Amino acid sequence: MKYTKTTAAIFIATGMGLTAIAQKINSKQIPAAVKASFAKTYPAVKTIKWEREKGNFEAGFKQGNNEMSAVFKADGTQTESEMEISSATLPAPVLAYVKQNYKGATIKEAAKITKTDTGEVNYEAEVQGKDLLFDHTGKFIKIAKD
Repeated sequence: MKYTKTTAAIFIATGMGLTAIAQKINSKQIPAAVKASFAKTYPAVKTIKWEREKGNFEAGFKQGNNEMSAVFKADGTQTESEMEISSATLPAPVLAYVKQNYKGATIKEAAKITKTDTGEVNYEAEVQGKDLLFDHTGKFIKIAKD
């Protein structure tokens, strides 16, 4: 997913809301605690695209064949991760919701969002340029706004 859309989905999914567009930043602007936490959690990842939003730092990266992102507080605490998934692996209620509410539309991209502290999982489906958010059972939550 585009990192700006990913960032928006992550923050809305956590109830933080989105009031500013993500700003791409240089790795020199990343606090040492964030870099250390990222390196410890994702030791094999060497290429990272950093963004800053609402005081947090988002790392966009590829791990194996998976497009991912991870959000960190300035103290290095990871708040959540997002992994792009195949739309076919979304929960059945997500697919049913899209079929019923967006007749004839296809899911362009899908992602699994995991909150680090609780392990809570949400899903995201991009349909007709909108990011639809669902809980772990596939129940619709809201449309994420960029």
